[in-house]
Amino acid sequence: MSDIKSHDKTAAGPMTAAVMKESSLSRIAKRTRGQSHGPITRLMSPSDFGRLLKPFVFLDLIDDQGKPFSGFGLHPHSGIATVTYIAEGSVRYEDTNGATGLLPAGGLEWMRASRGVWHGGGAGEPGRTRGFQLWIALPPELELGPSESVYLAPEVIPRDGPARVLLGSHGTATSAIKTPSPLNYLAVRLKAGERWSYQRPSDHTVLWTAVGMGSVLVPDELHQGELVAFRPSSAAIEFEARSDAEFVLGSAVPHDYDLVLGSHSVHTSTAALRQAESRISAIQTRLIQQGRL
Repeated sequence: MSDIKSHDKTAAGPMTAAVMKESSLSRIAKRTRGQSHGPITRLMSPSDFGRLLKPFVFLDLIDDQGKPFSGFGLHPHSGIATVTYIAEGSVRYEDTNGATGLLPAGGLEWMRASRGVWHGGGAGEPGRTRGFQLWIALPPELELGPSESVYLAPEVIPRDGPARVLLGSHGTATSAIKTPSPLNYLAVRLKAGERWSYQRPSDHTVLWTAVGMGSVLVPDELHQGELVAFRPSSAAIEFEARSDAEFVLGSAVPHDYDLVLGSHSVHTSTAALRQAESRISAIQTRLIQQGRL
């Protein structure tokens, strides 16, 4: 929902100081608390963790603490897919594919922007809103293709134990959304003292987690608002909740393409970016004519 370039510029400097290399005994390669802008904390962008963890290129932690939040008006994206997961509260959404509505707690928005789409959103019903918004880079065969919007109610998102499978597969559960490349994205809730493990597929050398509430041991202790990148390993990652905890986790086959950035876009080449920006401009003209901008 937020603008790419403005957040990316502010995150790049402070992020460098926040990143720490762990000891050789740790499974963690790097960790950060990101950079906050009001109720949004950008934990990952292409100038830092996004280059390490691509196809995962942006990650925002959303938490308005129950305070009024106007949200984001219509704005464009291209070359990426946006995944919004709401853990508490609700958000309103709108996009130029014709979708509009309320995304409740446990719900999921999937928007593959591809060659260009505009969307927006903001706080839903009164009360606290928490969740994550993730951006995934698209491969060349999809970055200029048709856009796609999917909105899933909480009851249709599959589970395997405490893990909700937002994208990909885990255990006996498989998401209904077709991913642009081999990847998994899970949302996990654990009670204090509970344990859970994740065995990444053998070709998923990219692996990270971000904590939305509470704290967990991996065995390093991770706290609310932290993101960590794990070192490649064939061993499972073991999580133990120090308190009631919620976190998201992503793993993937690496995205072996450049990240070419625009104001609202991520593409694999300058030529693809220019084509998408032309379409974004055409949609903008139409929205102005309709009185929506």
